[in-house]
Amino acid sequence: MRFLHLADLHLGKYIYGTSLIDNGDQKVWVDRFLDKARELKPDAVVIAGDVYDRGLPPGQATKLLSFLVTTLSDLKIPVLITAGNHDSVYHLSFLSPLLEARDVYISRPLEQSAELVHKTLEDEHGEVTFWLLPYIYPAMIAQVLGDEEIRDYDSAVRRILAVQNIDFTQRNVLVAHQNVTAGGQEVERGGSESMVGGVGQVDYTAFDGFDYVALGHIHSSYHVGREEVRYAGTPMPYHFNETKQPDKGPLLVTLQDKGSRLQTERQTIEPLHHMREIRGTYDEIRKSAVDHPGENEYLKVILTDQRITPLISDFIHETARAHGSTVMELTSEFKAFTGDAVFSDTKDMYEKPVEGLFADFYKDRNDGVEADEQDLKLMAFIGEMTRNAAVTQEKPDEKMYRRILEFALGQEVNRK
Repeated sequence: MRFLHLADLHLGKYIYGTSLIDNGDQKVWVDRFLDKARELKPDAVVIAGDVYDRGLPPGQATKLLSFLVTTLSDLKIPVLITAGNHDSVYHLSFLSPLLEARDVYISRPLEQSAELVHKTLEDEHGEVTFWLLPYIYPAMIAQVLGDEEIRDYDSAVRRILAVQNIDFTQRNVLVAHQNVTAGGQEVERGGSESMVGGVGQVDYTAFDGFDYVALGHIHSSYHVGREEVRYAGTPMPYHFNETKQPDKGPLLVTLQDKGSRLQTERQTIEPLHHMREIRGTYDEIRKSAVDHPGENEYLKVILTDQRITPLISDFIHETARAHGSTVMELTSEFKAFTGDAVFSDTKDMYEKPVEGLFADFYKDRNDGVEADEQDLKLMAFIGEMTRNAAVTQEKPDEKMYRRILEFALGQEVNRK
């Protein structure tokens, strides 16, 4: 069984005010991915959440997903999609019964049924069942299963999987979108998927028994705890922090018979625009612009030795445009005699989650002293609840405020 694992498409995304659909990035990536699918002829394509960048996506994003899924269906390649925290599972699963007739399977709201959408495919070794777990949070599963004792993500995932009728003597693949860690250790992350304080952690052992776990949510590609539990990462960098992983693209996963070691191989897909960070003095940046101009790039330029003047800004922007590139962010780290850092661009704040903005604000107002762990955990908890409410279109209610208060009081107890 060979299938392509991708995740975190974020169709309809804007970075630094630039639409990745209007600028051609996401359409070109979809075209190149479809070329790869025609070449490889996989038995299935799995998309592990955050198909869209927000719960109510723009029309161009839905049109692009329709093109992707319809083309794969015409190629007779089954498609299995789970909803991420940026998606609305209700909107994404629209027309699911009709789509299943075309071998397109999408996770449904668990409030409708605790049974996960699943599809069984066959190869020469027998059956492989794909289970689609949408992004969940504890309050949802507590309500679905009627158990108010479920208060953390790890137990919520374990409980919902425990009520599924899974035959682990056969091969099973889980497609999920969660913050999965090994022993509480998180990787360095950045951009819109950053979190602090460990909120939402699910230990990889919650997935024991599955032959492969296709994960989404973290924008880097790596395995968690064991080789078979793996993030695909984003199709292209969506933030300059994400350029640390040079190659992006879906994973080609090959399952042999039950108990045999699987194989994963990255299928690199070149983006329309690479992202690159340039840091240095003004003379170094001018020299770099001549020696390594680059073509068709999204650039972040950080000046270290002086403030950014209109003359400097014009030179950097015009040089970039001459090579088909765009300066997404132009900042200065030069410090005046007062010790205050000088910044020329605040667009980065739109890319940060609320807890990240809080951490920056706290540090700025406390002479460089960072917020303590309890404060960060509280802000991460509130940020996560806010994001969940925004996706599900729910209004804050008394239960939400009570949970925030309980968490805060628990933090005070831990602090003592």
